[in-house]
Formats: sequence, C-alpha cells, structure tokens
Amino acid sequence: MARTRLYRDGNLALEDFPPADISDYVGDPDAVVWLDLCSPTPEDFAMISEEFGLHELAIEDARHEHQRPKLDHYRTHSFLSTYAVCPEPDGDGLNTIGISAFITANALITVRSDDRFDIEAVVARWDDASELARYGVGFLLYGLLDVVVDGHFAAVQDLDDRIEQLEDLLFEEGRRQIQEVQRRSFESRKTLVHLRRVVLPMREVVNSLLRRDLHIVAEPMVPYYQDVYDHVLRATEWTESLRDLVGSIMETNLTVQGNRMNLIMKKVTSWAAIIAVPTAITGFYGQNVPYPGFGKEWGFVVSSVVMVVISAVLYWGFKRRDWI
Repeated sequence: MARTRLYRDGNLALEDFPPADISDYVGDPDAVVWLDLCSPTPEDFAMISEEFGLHELAIEDARHEHQRPKLDHYRTHSFLSTYAVCPEPDGDGLNTIGISAFITANALITVRSDDRFDIEAVVARWDDASELARYGVGFLLYGLLDVVVDGHFAAVQDLDDRIEQLEDLLFEEGRRQIQEVQRRSFESRKTLVHLRRVVLPMREVVNSLLRRDLHIVAEPMVPYYQDVYDHVLRATEWTESLRDLVGSIMETNLTVQGNRMNLIMKKVTSWAAIIAVPTAITGFYGQNVPYPGFGKEWGFVVSSVVMVVISAVLYWGFKRRDWI
C-alpha cells in the first residue's frame, strides 16, 4: 500500500501516481515528492533505498520497530523516528504506532508499521495549509509532526479525564471501590510511563529540526515548528504532573485504607469494652461464695441494673468520641 503526491512550485501537481514514476520527478529541483508506505515489504525498502540513496542504517532502523524517537543525520538525508498514540479499544492503556520518515532535499518518505495511524489526517492538514506548500519538505514534515503531536496531546487529555474519574472513586465506601482504585491507579501509572517514553524525546527531535545548519526548515516555517515545540513541551509537562498525581492517588488510597482500618479497630475495641462489663459482673457474682444480695431477688435486680447502666455509659462515651 503506497500513496504519492507531487508538488511543483508550491502547488499540488499530481497525486496517487505509481511509485515507479518517482525517478521521473525526484531529479526536478522545482518538485517535491511525498511517498507513503504502509506495512512495506523488503522490496519496498530496496526500491526507496535505490531511488533516494538512503543509508543502510536508516533503512534498518525503519524496518525494525521499538526505536527510540530520534532524528539521525546522514550525508544526503535525515531519518526521523516517532510514534503516534491512540487509546486501546477497551479504554485502558495506549497503542503506539511506529512512524519513520526519510527527509531529503526534495522528498519526504513516510513509513508506517500498520494502518492504525490515520494518514488522511496528515493529508487534510496539508490541504488546509496549502499556501505553505511552497516551502517544500519542511511544510510536509510540519503537517506530519503536527498531527502526531496533537495525538500525544489528546492522549494526555484523555488520561487526565480518566484520572479525574479515579479521584471521584477514591473516597467512596465499599470493597469494590477500593479494588477498582488500586487497579486503575496501577494501569494509569503504567500508561503514563509508556506515554512518557514517546512524548519526552520529541522535545529533542523538534528542537533539532529547528537547527539552521540542517536546511530542513525554511525561515517562514520556523514559527510553525515553534508552535509544535510548544505543544510538545505542554504535553511533556502535563504527563509529568499526571504521573505525580497518580502517585499521590496511590498514596492517598493507602492512607484512606489505613484510616478505615483504624476506625474499624476503634469500633471493635469499644464493643469489646462494653461486652467486658457484663462479663466481669456476671463472673463476679458467679463465685461460689456468699456476696451482698446472695440468694435474694434484689441482688439480681441490682446486678442487672449495674450492667445496663455501665454499658450505657460506656456506649455514650465512645459514641461521643466517635469511636462507634
């Protein structure tokens, strides 16, 4: 699966032409070519390596997933590795989609590991800002990065909403709520660690693209890349703050459980003290020796009244101190 575009003099001249025709345009200094490969085969990599003179190490990085987001520079081109993110279907965790890009003087080649990343959003971004197409490869790369970073920002915002819901569960009663808070806190923390590995290196990537000696970004495109850089910083700072927030939720959950356990222990201890009074009195009167009221009806009445009164006084005292 391949998509192609040809820009000439800042205008879209041709679209969805066969990749085999790229050699007819790549030598034109006034033309800018975009080629997108989804789930490419070894033959596809061999084709772009031959057509664009790509370094074998860059090709190897594009063929293997789990690369760190980075920007590598070679003599005739640069290689960009990044990741788009999207929530998993069940709402927990994140899916990452590897995207590689080969950047030459007049061509952008994007390589996607699968079709989960919506390349149509990138094309729509280009069409919405078609007046910038005269700035060549820098314009195409900006559209790609803008969509990817917006996806990072949306993922952080979605996590923020889920963590806010988690805070609402924190002080609800019930064993089920406690287990739910523990499970979702752990999942959120794991997701944030995963997202941080994707978002944090993008600061270095975008900052490197702004270097003047690379001649990738034309001067008029610099403000647009600075806007992307600002979004990257905001997503990074937001991710860090959410990670701290999840840690606080986990600590608060443990504190709440400890407080609930202390409350239970106070109640158990209070009721044990109340029960101990009649037990002590009946045990005393159960001695095998005469005592005041022994064998008398009034002795039974007095002992019963004493048990009830002392138990009531203890209950009132514990209730006043909120121990029961």
